[in-house]
Amino acid sequence: MRKSILITGGAGFIGANFVPYFVQKYPNYNIINLDKLTYAGDLSNLIEVIDSDNYEFVKGDICNREMIEYLFSKYDIRGVIHFAAESHVDNSISGPEVFIQTNVNGTFTLLDVARNYWMDSPFIYKEGYEDCRFHHISTDEVYGTLGETGLFREDTPYAPNSPYSSSKASSDLLVRAYFHTYGMDVTTSNCSNNYGPKQHKEKLIPIIIRKALNGEDIPIYGDGKNIRDWLYVLDHCTGIDLVYHKGRSGETYNIGGRNERDNLFIVNHICTILDKKVPLSNDKSYDELITFVKDRAGHDRRYAIDATKIETELGWKADENFETGIEKTIDWYLKQ
Repeated sequence: MRKSILITGGAGFIGANFVPYFVQKYPNYNIINLDKLTYAGDLSNLIEVIDSDNYEFVKGDICNREMIEYLFSKYDIRGVIHFAAESHVDNSISGPEVFIQTNVNGTFTLLDVARNYWMDSPFIYKEGYEDCRFHHISTDEVYGTLGETGLFREDTPYAPNSPYSSSKASSDLLVRAYFHTYGMDVTTSNCSNNYGPKQHKEKLIPIIIRKALNGEDIPIYGDGKNIRDWLYVLDHCTGIDLVYHKGRSGETYNIGGRNERDNLFIVNHICTILDKKVPLSNDKSYDELITFVKDRAGHDRRYAIDATKIETELGWKADENFETGIEKTIDWYLKQ
Protein backbone atom coordinates (compact mmCIF):
# COMPACT_ATOMS: atom_id res chain seq x y z
CA MET A 1 0.00 0.00 0.00
CA ARG A 2 1.24 3.48 -0.85
CA LYS A 3 2.33 5.82 1.90
CA SER A 4 0.70 9.27 1.67
CA ILE A 5 3.01 12.29 1.90
CA LEU A 6 1.59 15.80 2.24
CA ILE A 7 3.55 18.46 0.35
CA THR A 8 2.50 22.04 1.11
CA GLY A 9 3.10 24.85 -1.36
CA GLY A 10 3.81 22.47 -4.22
CA ALA A 11 2.60 24.95 -6.86
CA GLY A 12 5.18 27.57 -5.87
CA PHE A 13 8.62 27.86 -7.44
CA ILE A 14 10.65 25.32 -5.45
CA GLY A 15 7.66 23.08 -4.73
CA ALA A 16 6.73 22.88 -8.42
CA ASN A 17 10.25 21.64 -9.20
CA PHE A 18 10.24 19.24 -6.24
CA VAL A 19 6.81 17.65 -6.80
CA PRO A 20 7.48 16.23 -10.32
CA TYR A 21 10.92 15.04 -9.17
CA PHE A 22 9.43 13.34 -6.09
CA VAL A 23 6.35 11.87 -7.83
CA GLN A 24 8.56 10.28 -10.47
CA LYS A 25 11.24 9.05 -8.08
CA TYR A 26 8.87 7.50 -5.52
CA PRO A 27 5.98 5.72 -7.26
CA ASN A 28 5.26 3.96 -3.93
CA TYR A 29 4.32 7.32 -2.36
CA ASN A 30 0.94 8.95 -2.77
CA ILE A 31 1.74 12.67 -3.06
CA ILE A 32 -0.91 15.11 -1.84
CA ASN A 33 -0.03 18.65 -2.95
CA LEU A 34 -1.78 21.30 -0.84
CA ASP A 35 -1.51 24.86 -2.18
CA LYS A 36 -3.60 27.98 -1.66
CA LEU A 37 -2.72 29.19 -5.18
CA THR A 38 -1.90 32.74 -4.14
CA TYR A 39 -0.22 34.95 -6.77
CA ALA A 40 2.97 32.86 -6.34
CA GLY A 41 1.37 29.46 -7.02
CA ASP A 42 0.66 28.28 -10.56
CA LEU A 43 -0.82 24.90 -11.51
CA SER A 44 0.59 25.22 -15.04
CA ASN A 45 3.98 24.56 -13.37
CA LEU A 46 2.78 21.02 -12.59
CA ILE A 47 1.59 19.77 -15.97
CA GLU A 48 4.20 16.96 -15.84
CA VAL A 49 2.34 15.25 -12.98
CA ILE A 50 -1.28 16.05 -13.77
CA ASP A 51 -1.98 12.50 -15.01
CA SER A 52 0.21 10.65 -12.49
CA ASP A 53 -1.74 8.06 -10.51
CA ASN A 54 0.27 8.75 -7.34
CA TYR A 55 -0.40 12.50 -7.31
CA GLU A 56 -3.34 14.60 -6.17
CA PHE A 57 -3.79 18.37 -5.89
CA VAL A 58 -5.86 20.00 -3.13
CA LYS A 59 -6.52 23.74 -3.03
CA GLY A 60 -6.45 25.02 0.53
CA ASP A 61 -4.80 27.12 3.23
CA ILE A 62 -2.32 25.67 5.73
CA CYS A 63 -3.85 27.97 8.39
CA ASN A 64 -7.20 26.15 8.10
CA ARG A 65 -6.89 23.60 10.89
CA GLU A 66 -10.16 21.84 10.15
CA MET A 67 -9.09 21.21 6.57
CA ILE A 68 -5.60 20.01 7.58
CA GLU A 69 -7.16 17.57 10.07
CA TYR A 70 -9.53 16.35 7.34
CA LEU A 71 -6.62 15.74 4.92
CA PHE A 72 -4.60 13.81 7.54
CA SER A 73 -7.56 11.59 8.26
CA LYS A 74 -8.78 11.17 4.65
CA TYR A 75 -5.35 10.26 3.22
CA ASP A 76 -3.74 8.83 6.39
CA ILE A 77 -0.82 11.23 5.98
CA ARG A 78 2.50 9.64 7.02
CA GLY A 79 4.92 12.46 6.20
CA VAL A 80 4.96 16.22 5.60
CA ILE A 81 7.33 18.22 3.41
CA HIS A 82 6.49 21.84 4.13
CA PHE A 83 7.32 24.44 1.45
CA ALA A 84 4.27 26.73 1.76
CA ALA A 85 5.38 30.23 2.72
CA GLU A 86 5.15 33.87 1.83
CA SER A 87 8.68 34.56 0.64
CA HIS A 88 9.11 37.92 -1.12
CA VAL A 89 11.08 40.30 1.10
CA ASP A 90 9.73 43.47 -0.55
CA ASN A 91 6.16 42.28 0.07
CA SER A 92 7.00 41.57 3.72
CA ILE A 93 8.15 45.19 4.12
CA SER A 94 4.96 46.65 2.65
CA GLY A 95 2.54 44.09 4.17
CA PRO A 96 4.05 41.99 6.97
CA GLU A 97 0.81 40.58 8.46
CA VAL A 98 0.24 37.81 5.90
CA PHE A 99 3.83 36.62 6.49
CA ILE A 100 3.10 36.08 10.18
CA GLN A 101 -0.20 34.36 9.37
CA THR A 102 1.16 31.94 6.78
CA ASN A 103 4.72 31.34 7.93
CA VAL A 104 4.18 31.25 11.70
CA ASN A 105 0.54 30.27 12.27
CA GLY A 106 0.41 27.99 9.23
CA THR A 107 3.53 26.10 10.27
CA PHE A 108 2.15 25.76 13.82
CA THR A 109 -1.15 24.37 12.50
CA LEU A 110 0.62 21.73 10.38
CA LEU A 111 2.95 20.71 13.22
CA ASP A 112 0.18 20.47 15.76
CA VAL A 113 -2.19 18.47 13.54
CA ALA A 114 0.67 16.09 12.63
CA ARG A 115 1.58 15.63 16.30
CA ASN A 116 -2.00 14.84 17.28
CA TYR A 117 -2.48 12.48 14.35
CA TRP A 118 0.83 10.60 14.70
CA MET A 119 1.46 10.61 18.45
CA ASP A 120 -0.32 9.40 21.59
CA SER A 121 1.67 11.59 23.98
CA PRO A 122 5.09 13.32 24.13
CA PHE A 123 7.79 10.98 22.78
CA ILE A 124 5.25 8.17 22.17
CA TYR A 125 4.24 7.53 18.56
CA LYS A 126 1.06 5.62 17.76
CA GLU A 127 1.61 2.06 16.66
CA GLY A 128 2.46 1.98 12.94
CA TYR A 129 3.27 5.70 12.84
CA GLU A 130 6.81 5.48 14.22
CA ASP A 131 8.45 6.45 10.91
CA CYS A 132 6.32 9.57 10.24
CA ARG A 133 8.46 12.66 9.70
CA PHE A 134 7.86 16.40 9.30
CA HIS A 135 10.40 18.23 7.10
CA HIS A 136 10.43 22.03 7.16
CA ILE A 137 12.02 24.11 4.38
CA SER A 138 13.53 27.40 5.50
CA THR A 139 16.00 30.04 4.32
CA ASP A 140 19.51 31.31 5.04
CA GLU A 141 17.99 34.75 5.68
CA VAL A 142 17.18 33.71 9.28
CA TYR A 143 20.90 34.12 10.05
CA GLY A 144 20.95 37.82 9.17
CA THR A 145 23.79 39.28 7.14
CA LEU A 146 27.49 38.44 6.79
CA GLY A 147 30.56 40.65 6.50
CA GLU A 148 33.04 40.15 3.67
CA THR A 149 34.15 36.77 5.05
CA GLY A 150 32.57 33.86 6.87
CA LEU A 151 29.72 31.45 6.10
CA PHE A 152 26.40 30.57 7.69
CA ARG A 153 26.62 27.25 9.54
CA GLU A 154 23.84 25.31 11.23
CA ASP A 155 24.96 26.70 14.60
CA THR A 156 25.13 30.35 13.46
CA PRO A 157 22.93 32.41 15.83
CA TYR A 158 19.67 33.63 14.31
CA ALA A 159 19.55 37.37 13.55
CA PRO A 160 16.74 37.95 11.02
CA ASN A 161 16.45 41.49 9.66
CA SER A 162 13.18 41.59 7.66
CA PRO A 163 9.60 40.68 8.54
CA TYR A 164 9.98 37.77 6.07
CA SER A 165 13.11 36.32 7.64
CA SER A 166 11.72 36.91 11.14
CA SER A 167 8.60 34.92 10.26
CA LYS A 168 10.74 32.08 8.88
CA ALA A 169 12.97 32.13 11.98
CA SER A 170 9.83 31.87 14.12
CA SER A 171 8.61 28.85 12.16
CA ASP A 172 12.05 27.19 12.46
CA LEU A 173 11.92 27.61 16.23
CA LEU A 174 8.43 26.08 16.40
CA VAL A 175 9.72 23.03 14.51
CA ARG A 176 12.62 22.82 16.97
CA ALA A 177 10.21 23.06 19.93
CA TYR A 178 8.10 20.17 18.64
CA PHE A 179 11.23 18.02 18.58
CA HIS A 180 12.46 18.97 22.06
CA THR A 181 9.07 19.17 23.80
CA TYR A 182 7.11 16.37 22.12
CA GLY A 183 9.83 14.16 20.63
CA MET A 184 8.33 14.60 17.18
CA ASP A 185 10.48 13.41 14.26
CA VAL A 186 11.34 16.68 12.48
CA THR A 187 14.08 17.95 10.20
CA THR A 188 14.76 21.44 8.85
CA SER A 189 16.76 22.66 5.87
CA ASN A 190 17.89 26.24 5.35
CA CYS A 191 18.79 27.03 1.76
CA SER A 192 20.53 29.81 -0.10
CA ASN A 193 18.99 31.79 -3.00
CA ASN A 194 17.31 29.42 -5.45
CA TYR A 195 17.04 30.06 -9.18
CA GLY A 196 15.91 28.01 -12.16
CA PRO A 197 12.79 27.12 -14.16
CA LYS A 198 9.32 28.15 -12.90
CA GLN A 199 10.52 30.99 -10.64
CA HIS A 200 7.99 33.75 -10.06
CA LYS A 201 8.44 36.84 -12.20
CA GLU A 202 8.98 39.14 -9.16
CA LYS A 203 12.38 37.61 -8.29
CA LEU A 204 15.74 39.00 -9.40
CA ILE A 205 16.76 36.60 -12.18
CA PRO A 206 13.32 36.39 -13.88
CA ILE A 207 13.08 40.21 -13.66
CA ILE A 208 16.45 40.63 -15.37
CA ILE A 209 15.56 38.19 -18.17
CA ARG A 210 12.05 39.59 -18.71
CA LYS A 211 13.04 43.26 -18.66
CA ALA A 212 15.98 42.65 -21.00
CA LEU A 213 13.85 40.78 -23.54
CA ASN A 214 11.19 43.53 -23.38
CA GLY A 215 13.82 46.24 -23.91
CA GLU A 216 12.94 47.82 -20.54
CA ASP A 217 15.26 49.24 -17.88
CA ILE A 218 16.69 46.47 -15.68
CA PRO A 219 16.46 47.72 -12.07
CA ILE A 220 19.29 46.84 -9.67
CA TYR A 221 19.10 47.86 -6.00
CA GLY A 222 21.70 50.25 -4.57
CA ASP A 223 25.22 49.69 -5.91
CA GLY A 224 24.55 46.10 -7.04
CA LYS A 225 27.21 44.76 -4.68
CA ASN A 226 24.86 42.64 -2.53
CA ILE A 227 26.16 39.07 -2.58
CA ARG A 228 24.09 35.89 -2.53
CA ASP A 229 24.99 32.20 -2.65
CA TRP A 230 23.06 30.86 -5.68
CA LEU A 231 21.59 27.35 -5.67
CA TYR A 232 20.06 25.72 -8.75
CA VAL A 233 16.55 24.61 -7.78
CA LEU A 234 16.93 20.94 -8.79
CA ASP A 235 20.07 20.68 -6.65
CA HIS A 236 17.97 21.98 -3.77
CA CYS A 237 15.34 19.28 -4.51
CA THR A 238 17.89 16.45 -4.22
CA GLY A 239 19.10 17.96 -0.93
CA ILE A 240 15.56 18.06 0.52
CA ASP A 241 15.00 14.46 -0.60
CA LEU A 242 18.18 13.35 1.23
CA VAL A 243 17.38 15.25 4.43
CA TYR A 244 13.80 13.95 4.49
CA HIS A 245 14.88 10.34 4.05
CA LYS A 246 18.29 10.21 5.74
CA GLY A 247 18.74 13.30 7.90
CA ARG A 248 19.06 12.88 11.66
CA SER A 249 15.89 13.68 13.58
CA GLY A 250 15.85 17.13 15.17
CA GLU A 251 18.74 18.34 13.00
CA THR A 252 19.07 21.28 10.63
CA TYR A 253 20.94 21.00 7.33
CA ASN A 254 22.12 24.01 5.34
CA ILE A 255 21.84 23.55 1.57
CA GLY A 256 23.97 25.99 -0.42
CA GLY A 257 25.47 26.10 -3.87
CA ARG A 258 28.93 27.48 -2.98
CA ASN A 259 28.23 29.97 -5.77
CA GLU A 260 28.65 33.44 -4.30
CA ARG A 261 27.92 36.14 -6.86
CA ASP A 262 26.99 39.79 -6.48
CA ASN A 263 23.96 41.24 -8.25
CA LEU A 264 26.13 43.16 -10.73
CA PHE A 265 27.83 39.94 -11.83
CA ILE A 266 24.42 38.23 -12.17
CA VAL A 267 22.92 40.95 -14.36
CA ASN A 268 26.01 41.34 -16.55
CA HIS A 269 26.37 37.59 -17.00
CA ILE A 270 22.73 37.20 -18.04
CA CYS A 271 23.03 40.12 -20.47
CA THR A 272 26.13 38.51 -22.04
CA ILE A 273 24.29 35.19 -22.55
CA LEU A 274 21.26 36.98 -24.01
CA ASP A 275 23.54 38.96 -26.35
CA LYS A 276 24.62 35.62 -27.82
CA LYS A 277 21.27 33.79 -27.78
CA VAL A 278 18.91 36.61 -28.85
CA PRO A 279 21.09 39.51 -30.07
CA LEU A 280 19.51 42.94 -30.35
CA SER A 281 19.00 44.14 -33.92
CA ASN A 282 20.79 47.47 -33.25
CA ASP A 283 24.09 45.76 -32.29
CA LYS A 284 23.76 47.10 -28.74
CA SER A 285 24.21 45.00 -25.59
CA TYR A 286 21.44 44.28 -23.11
CA ASP A 287 23.72 45.62 -20.38
CA GLU A 288 22.94 49.16 -21.55
CA LEU A 289 19.49 48.64 -19.99
CA ILE A 290 20.93 48.24 -16.44
CA THR A 291 19.76 51.02 -14.11
CA PHE A 292 20.37 51.50 -10.40
CA VAL A 293 17.39 52.16 -8.15
CA LYS A 294 16.96 53.16 -4.49
CA ASP A 295 18.06 50.33 -2.23
CA ARG A 296 15.59 48.09 -0.41
CA ALA A 297 15.00 48.97 3.27
CA GLY A 298 17.26 46.87 5.54
CA HIS A 299 18.86 45.12 2.56
CA ASP A 300 21.23 42.40 3.84
CA ARG A 301 24.67 42.73 2.28
CA ARG A 302 25.89 39.17 1.95
CA TYR A 303 24.62 35.62 2.47
CA ALA A 304 26.71 32.48 2.02
CA ILE A 305 26.17 28.94 3.25
CA ASP A 306 28.60 26.34 4.54
CA ALA A 307 27.10 23.10 3.19
CA THR A 308 29.73 20.85 4.80
CA LYS A 309 27.24 19.05 7.08
CA ILE A 310 24.89 17.83 4.33
CA GLU A 311 27.86 17.05 2.06
CA THR A 312 29.71 14.94 4.62
CA GLU A 313 26.78 13.37 6.51
CA LEU A 314 24.42 12.69 3.63
CA GLY A 315 26.74 12.75 0.59
CA TRP A 316 24.91 15.60 -1.13
CA LYS A 317 26.57 17.78 -3.72
CA ALA A 318 25.33 20.38 -6.19
CA ASP A 319 25.45 19.21 -9.81
CA GLU A 320 25.27 22.73 -11.24
CA ASN A 321 27.55 25.69 -10.75
CA PHE A 322 26.10 29.13 -11.44
CA GLU A 323 27.34 29.28 -15.02
CA THR A 324 25.78 25.93 -16.04
CA GLY A 325 22.59 26.50 -14.04
CA ILE A 326 21.92 29.99 -15.39
CA GLU A 327 22.32 28.74 -18.96
CA LYS A 328 19.60 26.11 -18.36
CA THR A 329 17.43 28.72 -16.65
CA ILE A 330 17.67 31.23 -19.51
CA ASP A 331 16.89 28.48 -22.06
CA TRP A 332 13.75 27.60 -20.07
CA TYR A 333 12.56 31.23 -20.01
CA LEU A 334 13.27 31.67 -23.74
CA LYS A 335 11.08 28.63 -24.45
CA GLN A 336 8.26 30.21 -22.44
